[in-house]
Amino acid sequence: MNTPPTATKDTVYNPELFQFPAMKKRRMAASFSGGDVTSGGVLPLLRQLDRRLGLTKAMAQVLPDPSDPALIEHSRNSLLRQRIHDLCDGCEDLNDQNTLRLDPAWQMAVEQIKPLASSPTLCRLENRADRAAAWALHGILADQFMASFRTPLTELILNFDATDDRVHDRQEGAHFHGYYGDYCFLQLYVFCGE
Repeated sequence: MNTPPTATKDTVYNPELFQFPAMKKRRMAASFSGGDVTSGGVLPLLRQLDRRLGLTKAMAQVLPDPSDPALIEHSRNSLLRQRIHDLCDGCEDLNDQNTLRLDPAWQMAVEQIKPLASSPTLCRLENRADRAAAWALHGILADQFMASFRTPLTELILNFDATDDRVHDRQEGAHFHGYYGDYCFLQLYVFCGE
């Protein structure tokens, strides 16, 4: 039996569930009472954000798919959702997908009620991407960014600036940079406006 925590003067206990919109016959709610748990707690929020912005839908329309439509089990949109949500949840490689593809929270985030794509299927999706696909995807992101302004833009000024992040020991991806006189990561940031 779950008992509510003892409230302090700064704590407010709310026993109600936080409801997310249903998908087909499945519903999702967040609470702190235990029960079936998932490692993808951020997935419902990512799903809502994607539904609002429509990024994966737009991306799926510009990515080429040489597959035979009669043999496709997972749509490009669901593959993109699964992979992007996977990256946002901190899973950079695909080795966890054979387990996560069966997680109901992951299935709801992708809006499917069947097992999601396997690691090899997602790997094929990634390997299909080429320079033209990258250019098209960047165009979608640029269009979304420009559409986010309340008034139409007459001019867009982007400021590109590298910032050093010094590393210690032998971290992967670090290189010696003569200007900074040290080993560092050299991230490129893009700023627009203030």
